[in-house]
Amino acid sequence: MLTLHGVIGKEEETLEKPHCPQNSPYCVEVEEGKTYAWCTCGLSLTQPFCDGQHKGTGYRSHKWIAPKTEKVFLCGCKRTGKTPFCDGSHNA
Repeated sequence: MLTLHGVIGKEEETLEKPHCPQNSPYCVEVEEGKTYAWCTCGLSLTQPFCDGQHKGTGYRSHKWIAPKTEKVFLCGCKRTGKTPFCDGSHNA
């Protein structure tokens, strides 16, 4: 849920919990050694990756380095316990 509150004279968006952009994982090809920034707020327009939409929400991206080149399933519901990977939480 999005709420607005005043912070040092300006309005800032905060999220009580992340937005759920989709109730299934994103299957993406990652490259060994490359750093990725997974969206944690669910507001990014470039899901599952961060595009900075989290600014002012209290969330920040989760950065990780791919250990090898492969297809991975990244969480789409933002409720995973195995960040950034899907753990089936969208089925709960």
